[in-house]
Amino acid sequence: MLDMELIRKDREAVATALAKRLDPAEVNRTLDEIQRLDQERRALISGIDGERQRRKAESRAYAAAKRAGTEPEVSAPEAGRKQLAELEAELDEVQSRLRAVMSELPNLPADDVVPGGKEANRVVHTFGEPPPIEKIRDHVELSRMLGLVDHERGVKLGGSGFWMYTGMGARLEWALLNFFVDEHVRAGYEFLLPPHLLLDTAGFAAGQFPKFYDDVYHLDRESAPRGQFLLPTSETAILGAYQDEILETPKLPLKAFAYTPCYRREAAGSHSDERGTVRGHQFNKVEIFQFCLPDQADAALEEMLLHAESLVEKLGLHYQRTLLSAGDASASMKKTLDIEVWMPSTGKYKEVSSVSWAGDYQARRAAIRYREPGGKQTRFVHTLNGSALATSRLFPAILEQFQQPDGSVVVPEVLRDRLGTDRLTPR
Repeated sequence: MLDMELIRKDREAVATALAKRLDPAEVNRTLDEIQRLDQERRALISGIDGERQRRKAESRAYAAAKRAGTEPEVSAPEAGRKQLAELEAELDEVQSRLRAVMSELPNLPADDVVPGGKEANRVVHTFGEPPPIEKIRDHVELSRMLGLVDHERGVKLGGSGFWMYTGMGARLEWALLNFFVDEHVRAGYEFLLPPHLLLDTAGFAAGQFPKFYDDVYHLDRESAPRGQFLLPTSETAILGAYQDEILETPKLPLKAFAYTPCYRREAAGSHSDERGTVRGHQFNKVEIFQFCLPDQADAALEEMLLHAESLVEKLGLHYQRTLLSAGDASASMKKTLDIEVWMPSTGKYKEVSSVSWAGDYQARRAAIRYREPGGKQTRFVHTLNGSALATSRLFPAILEQFQQPDGSVVVPEVLRDRLGTDRLTPR
């Protein structure tokens, strides 16, 4: 959620930043509504405070007259309660409407994030070169030849958009996850295994609700009256775990990571570049996260980005880093950089990690703050998150980039001890 004080003091700057993501006319209409509700809210608060002061004075005068045995010049205190209750109910309604409008606004993009959609994304770094492959097989063909993924039984179990890793495929998937865990622990991140079912409050805190409410799997209200959903990413869980807390300043940045399956309602792709495990309703991902002071955010973003890239580099994969435009980045994020691996079968790059800085946007929604040592005032922390990494696209990239003419696949060196082999061969 945006800072109301910033909207009051510098509406023009807020409107300019939001126009990178939204239609300028829509932005101005929304800001008009926000400022109108804010003025109404402040007037009601002032009126309620005045009414309370008046009632206190009248109550004192009424009590004094009763003690003196004279006729009170004012009515009994109960007489003003109805008016005060009406004002308080009106304030609750205005504050609820203001919160709803504010919660719909996206984050303000960073200064170096340009407006536009995918066409405005900019490649800022490349690692390695596309491997020379004379006869390219796609990952679906390779996984079948090698007995790594059973797509048919996955569909039998879960329906369209699901698959099942088998044999060395399951071991390769698990080896990747364990490799990531070891690397994150070595880098100073605390390992978390959160619940997969979260309360709706966690979805709101992360900025996924209300806009993307229908993109996740919800339990019915009879089973979960407080509202619960299957997490779409463990970013939601890590952030939600610290809701309504004041973090100790000396311990910032606080670094954590979590492994979970991710559950999403998005349709599985039928295009050639979204076949197999590239897009589905359930996939594995390890997520890194940092809570930090505002002046630590730039360094934290760079550290997380380089750390995530180091995993791809240690696997020996060709990839590129892309700075996303305002329209292509998540609405909750000020800035996002994608790490995209090369897929030889399609001649395209596919994102395996998004490393993002949210500023204080999520912290405001989640009420996560810090207090300077010895100080009384609290401020909102900044939050950052990054996939490190999502395996459902990394798995196909390994198969395709390391495929051999005989249909075998060379195992990345960092995974060989975990798999007990240096090559996957057709069954």
